Amino acid sequence: MHPHTESHKAHHHKGKSSESLLDRALILQELDILPGWTILDAGCGNGYMAKEFSQLVKSDGRVYALDPDADAIKALKAETEDSNIIPLVGDITQKTAIPELSLDLIYVSTVLHGFSRIQMGAFCAEARRLLKPNGKLAIVEIKKEPTPFGPPLDIRFSPQELRELINIPPKKTLEVGQFFYMQTFEKKE
Repeated sequence: MHPHTESHKAHHHKGKSSESLLDRALILQELDILPGWTILDAGCGNGYMAKEFSQLVKSDGRVYALDPDADAIKALKAETEDSNIIPLVGDITQKTAIPELSLDLIYVSTVLHGFSRIQMGAFCAEARRLLKPNGKLAIVEIKKEPTPFGPPLDIRFSPQELRELINIPPKKTLEVGQFFYMQTFEKKE
């Protein structure tokens, strides 16, 4: 059975993070985030990127930090009280409480490889619902090659496979760590 079928098992990182292995400075430079933006860090985990985004959007902007792990969101909420970060328990493969056409950027790091085909379709629909015209989607994934960690190769996506699955026009692919790449997409309408 192909791993991205409907029966694909739920995928959990069990608190593991790729935080120390990513070139955060390069990611942030490439995303070119401006003050006042509204950003969604989907599958935010401990919120390390949401905190980076928060600094860049300044007090006029906001950052939604979404994760299905209620404990991680509770900890992030306590840590970021009185900030422009809005921690939410939720799943980007379902309709979120975030307003339609409100986001300048959706950032998703090392999450998609755990999605079934149905979840991938639902993710694309929610991303399109949330992004403003010219809004960006940035997906960081583990390269589809042998690495010392990570999910099985057969559930990883190559940049080409992502471009075929995501129904938003692709912009650029960039290496963002020894084992990672970032693919960006930009909504046109």
